[in-house]
Amino acid sequence: MATWTTYGTWLQGDKRGYVKNGITLWANVQLEKSNEELLKHDKVMIPESLRKTVENAILKEAEQIGEKVYAIAVCSNHVHIVAESTDERCWYLVGRFKRSATIALREYGFAGRIWTKGYDKRYCYNQHELETRIKYVQRHKS
Repeated sequence: MATWTTYGTWLQGDKRGYVKNGITLWANVQLEKSNEELLKHDKVMIPESLRKTVENAILKEAEQIGEKVYAIAVCSNHVHIVAESTDERCWYLVGRFKRSATIALREYGFAGRIWTKGYDKRYCYNQHELETRIKYVQRHKS
């Protein structure tokens, strides 16, 4: 499972918690404020009317590269995807998914950075973990 956020919407220190190097950390108001001050442009939110467009772009990319997607949820400020890893590295796949979504959003006037750098990944080591993550992502669907 991979998760990535839109630019400026889920900063380190966020009150909801945040992930750094695979570790979930708690809120840190000073850190969040510091990160907010470093933003170079406005936060990016994906309007509900374009979430299906982003989802379709990612699914089309996955199909083109032979990547099986078990679940996907495009939210206003982040994307969750559960995909079966092939011989590609996770960072490469997420990069392709981000690029395909960016291209789709550019057609609707989005400019500048849309996604934050990086992503969070959670591997599934057995069927139970896979099913748990699929259900988690499905709960995020609009």
